[in-house]
Amino acid sequence: MKSKIYFADARVKSYDYKYSFVAKFEQILQMIDFKAFIQKNDYVAIKTHLGSYGAHRIVRPIFLKKVVDRVKEAGGRPFVTDTVRIPGLEYLDVANMEGINHLSVGAPVILADGIFGRDQIKVKSGPILKEIGVASAIYYAPAMIVVSHCKGHIGAGYGGAIKNLGMGGISCKDHHGEAERGRIHFEQNKHLEWLEAKCIRCGQCVDVCPHGAIKLIDDSIVIDKSICVKCARCSRVCEQKALVVPITEEGFQKGLAESAYAVVSTFEKGRILYINFITEVQPECDCMPVADTPLVQDQGVMVSHDIVAIDQATIDMINGAEPLPQSKAADKNVKKGDNILKAVTGKDAQLHIDAAYELGMGNKEYELITITEKDIPEGEEGH
Repeated sequence: MKSKIYFADARVKSYDYKYSFVAKFEQILQMIDFKAFIQKNDYVAIKTHLGSYGAHRIVRPIFLKKVVDRVKEAGGRPFVTDTVRIPGLEYLDVANMEGINHLSVGAPVILADGIFGRDQIKVKSGPILKEIGVASAIYYAPAMIVVSHCKGHIGAGYGGAIKNLGMGGISCKDHHGEAERGRIHFEQNKHLEWLEAKCIRCGQCVDVCPHGAIKLIDDSIVIDKSICVKCARCSRVCEQKALVVPITEEGFQKGLAESAYAVVSTFEKGRILYINFITEVQPECDCMPVADTPLVQDQGVMVSHDIVAIDQATIDMINGAEPLPQSKAADKNVKKGDNILKAVTGKDAQLHIDAAYELGMGNKEYELITITEKDIPEGEEGH
């Protein structure tokens, strides 16, 4: 049986609020029965990405506020959350800089793994990770709404709902201060390898490290393993490939799916809603200190209870779109009909979606239900 996905196109063809993308998103949310998965006074985690210095294409506060309002209407008590990516207080400053705060979204904005990134509960995952530390505020929440900005990703090929939970639903570190999320980026107990002969000492890796774990001392790259969280930003920016991350593409993608599986397993079936914004589809993750021009035009937003179906539908839509000029897709000479995400990132996103499917997380077959102007009632504007 195909999974249902509600979809609203980003195109707006009439000068009236009720035809706006915001109003269409409101209408999709009204079509979802929030009381079916949220009970009165439930704490509801609204999991999103809070952005980064230099990155600015995350889901805008106005859309998060619409989700918060619907949770409140259902009797829930929402909080907007992510896990520590850069030092905790600094990350909350980033969220505020991006316009995400209690005033703008109508709910508290917290870090699910605490300001030190160590608040976690160990949960069984799969054969690669064995177990992973789910962020405590997500682990204990009885319901969750996962709001994802969909884009490319250097490791996964695509960052959507699975990546949002697999990377962002677990703690940054464990109770001992060891990298927890980094266990997905790196093979067990391995660390970065510096290839001295390839290094030109440009210092980009030093500048990009959000935790100050890399330094250039006496013409050598020195990595402080005690504070490195294995996020692999340094390897990403190294054009000389002098910093090597010890993991295979298949290992990373399967580990990502296992981690997402662990997070989802802490909720009763049907108590998670997924919202994918296919807008400003840049080639990089929102955790990078930049935001490149979009690869394709804004497509719209999808809503579903099936994490596999919504990510499958999203990459199908992105890969079926027209590549935009003056983008990384154009730089790679990508043509319509090509696998845009794979051509741009060099990674096959289908691997982690297939892995999630094999773990029983959802269905790859889907039915897209498109919201049209006739579906939007009169008099809805501004509510």
